[in-house]
Amino acid sequence: MYFLKNSLKNVVLLGNEPSWELLGILTVYFVQGVLGLARLAVSFFLKDELGLGPAQMAALLGVSAFPWVIKPLFGFLSDGIPLFGYRRRSYLVLSGILGSLSWLALSSIVHSTWAATICIVTSSLSVAVSDVIVDSVVVERARGESIEKTGSLQSISWAVSALGGLLTAYLSGWLLEQYGAKVIFAITAIFPLLVCFVSVLIAEDMVKQQATFLPKEQISQIWSTFKQKRILLPTLFLVIWQATPSAESAFFYFFTNELGFGPEILGRVRLVSSLAALIGIWIYQKFLKSLPFRVILGWSIVISFLLGMTTLLLVTHANRMLGINDYWFSLGDSLILTVMGQIAFMPILVLSARLCPSGIEATFFALLMSIWNLSGLLSGEGGALLTHWLGVSEHNFDRLWLLVLITNLSTLLPLPLIRWLPEDDPQTSVVLPLAEVFNPHSIYPNFVAETELLISEKND
Repeated sequence: MYFLKNSLKNVVLLGNEPSWELLGILTVYFVQGVLGLARLAVSFFLKDELGLGPAQMAALLGVSAFPWVIKPLFGFLSDGIPLFGYRRRSYLVLSGILGSLSWLALSSIVHSTWAATICIVTSSLSVAVSDVIVDSVVVERARGESIEKTGSLQSISWAVSALGGLLTAYLSGWLLEQYGAKVIFAITAIFPLLVCFVSVLIAEDMVKQQATFLPKEQISQIWSTFKQKRILLPTLFLVIWQATPSAESAFFYFFTNELGFGPEILGRVRLVSSLAALIGIWIYQKFLKSLPFRVILGWSIVISFLLGMTTLLLVTHANRMLGINDYWFSLGDSLILTVMGQIAFMPILVLSARLCPSGIEATFFALLMSIWNLSGLLSGEGGALLTHWLGVSEHNFDRLWLLVLITNLSTLLPLPLIRWLPEDDPQTSVVLPLAEVFNPHSIYPNFVAETELLISEKND
C-alpha cells in the first residue's frame, strides 16, 4: 500500500501529495481539456451552417476570447466578494451552470451569427471564471514552495488538461461526422456540471464577513507590484510575442476546402496535437524546468520559427513533390509544432505563478494571464485583418503562402528584447506578502508610497 501511494505521489502526481482538494483542482483542469470536444464542431458550425468566411471566423473567435481578457475582474470578485459565504466554491458552481446552459442553447435554439456569438462568448466566460478560481488555488498551494515544486504542480495541472483534450480529440471529429454539430454541443453541455460537483472538494472555510479588501487597495497593491521592472519587462516581452498575427482560421479553411480534410481526419490531427502537448509537458518537466526563463524562451522562439516555416511546403504543395502526402505531412507538422508550443508555454505559467503576491493571488495571476490572453486576441484579430488584406478566402488560397511567411517572421520581433526576461527566480526579489504591508482593518494613508519602499528592486 505504501509503495502504491508513494508511486502515485512521485510518478503520477509529480511529487504532489494526494488529497481531495488536488482531485478537485485536477478535475477542473480536466474539464477544460474535455471541452475541446466541441472545438471542431464550432468551426464547422460557423463555416457550414452560418456561412462565415475565414476572416469572419477569425474575428468572431477573437471576440470569444474577451472573457479571458477581463479575468482580473473575476479575480477581484472572488478575492473580495464571497457568494453564499465562499470565495472559491460558489464561483465554480456558477461557472459550471453558465457553461452548461450556453452549450445547451447552441444545441437547440441558436440559428444566427449573433446568437452563436453570444453563446460562444458565454461558454468562454464560464471556462474563464473557473480557470481564475482554480489558478488561484494552485497559486496559494505553490506559494512558498521551491520553484521546482511549483513547476511540478503547474505541469501536472496542464498535463491533466491535455489528457482531457487527448481523450476527446479523435471523438471530436468522428462524432461530428456521424451525428453533426448540434449533438456534439448537447454532449459538451454535460461536462461543465462536473465543475459544480467537485467544487465541494476545494478546501475553504466559510467567510463570515464581507469583502476584506476594497478594490482601491487591491488596485494600489497590484499597481505597486506590477510596475516593478522585473515584472513589467517580462510582461511586455510576452505581449509583443503573443500579439503577432496568426493564420489559424485560414488554415482551417485550407484543410477543409483545399485539402479536403473532413471532421474525422481533423479529429486525428487534434489527437496527435493532444499527444504532442503531453510530450511537451513531459520534456519540460524532465529536462528543462530548471533552465533560466531567458534561455528556454529564446530558443523556443528560434526553433518554433524554423519549424513553422516548414508549413510553406504544405500550402505550396511542395510536400507532394517530396513524396509526402498532405495527411502525413499535416500530422507530423502538428506534432512537432505543438511540442514546441507547449515547451514554450510551461515556463510562462511558472513565471506567472512566481510573481503573485500573497493575499491577492487570484487577481494578480488573472491579470498576468489576461494580458497574455489580450495579446492572443490581438493576434487573432490581426490575423483576420491580414487574411482579408491578402485576399485569402474560403476558396482562394493563392496568397496563403505570404500569410504564413509574414506570421512566422513576425514571431521573431521580440527576440532582440530577450534580456527583458529574468535569469533567476523572480520570487526572490519581487514582493513582500500583502499582510506585511497592509492592515485590512484600517485605512493605511501612505499605502502605495510605503509599499514601494518595502519592495526590493535590486538587480533592476
